[in-house]
Amino acid sequence: MAYVAAALGGWLSGSIPSGYWVVRLARGIDIRRVGSRSIGATNVWRVLGWRYGLPVIALDVAKGLVPALAARLLVDDLAGALAGGAAMAGHWRPLFLRFERGGKIVATTAGVLLGLAPLVALAALAVWWAAFLLVRYVSVASMTAALSVPILAFALGESWPLEVLTIAGAFGVVVLHRGNLQRLRRGKEPRVRLRAVFSR
Repeated sequence: MAYVAAALGGWLSGSIPSGYWVVRLARGIDIRRVGSRSIGATNVWRVLGWRYGLPVIALDVAKGLVPALAARLLVDDLAGALAGGAAMAGHWRPLFLRFERGGKIVATTAGVLLGLAPLVALAALAVWWAAFLLVRYVSVASMTAALSVPILAFALGESWPLEVLTIAGAFGVVVLHRGNLQRLRRGKEPRVRLRAVFSR
């Protein structure tokens, strides 16, 4: 029963459409109709700037971190992994948006890792920044960091539920970025200009 409750709590938390609600309430814009049409923080940042992008990142991280950490502390690592995986699934297809397309689970996955394996999360963040500064593509940095996570989890001797979760998470991140991969092949993926990141 505790495992079911952990998964349900994670799913409900992950289903909170942070990007959609923040932009809708603050600007009256449906973020699903502009930019890449994703409710994720990257699209919010590109369309409206860092003042909206940063809060969405924080909320997306929190909705993965809180249920995963709570389930781990109250039950065990398996419950934490179930809650974290459910939060990632909820972010992908949010209940509160009638299961329409959500985000690409990067920030929510980061939150789950912070709650379950902080060292893995920090190492993956370092990988993300290294890849981003090298190529200036958010999508490439996200996929590179995601693929590094299972390697880091195994190298650091994390529990088996977390190792399984990291494999599933890496697969999910890459699959959800398949549109970005197609644009990269065509040379149409937008590259980030660092000077423009905080210009709005």
